[in-house]
Amino acid sequence: MNEQPKAVRVVPRLEQFPGQATDIIRFGDLDPQGHVNNTVFSTYFETGRVLFLREPGNMLSPPGTTSVLARLDINFLKELHWPGTVQIGIATAEIGRSSYTFAQALFRDGICVATARATVVLIDIETRRARPLPEEVVARLEAFRMRE
Repeated sequence: MNEQPKAVRVVPRLEQFPGQATDIIRFGDLDPQGHVNNTVFSTYFETGRVLFLREPGNMLSPPGTTSVLARLDINFLKELHWPGTVQIGIATAEIGRSSYTFAQALFRDGICVATARATVVLIDIETRRARPLPEEVVARLEAFRMRE
């Protein structure tokens, strides 16, 4: 009998992410079980993306375009409880023709509690169709790759 070795989950560290933000855990984030509801994790990840994208020099939507979230995959690793704060890490994971994917992670007291991948598509504001990423956007995304 050949047993396959178990896959090892590599848990990221906050310092690996060039983009970082903080959010508070609100009492209203809790579910009846007393921990942060799973749907709120996507809000924390959104906070990280928006704060990162709004920093001077990080604008990834040239005039006449906007960026839309096309996919969000979340892996829940640990529960979160109120009160407290979370640190949100963000880095470029992949760059496509008209889309890019961020690697993200949530941390509480230095411990990773969730990871996510968020795929964003650049679209034309008028036609609402995907547009190729300009070279300057690709260069900015390359500069935000995850650190070792």
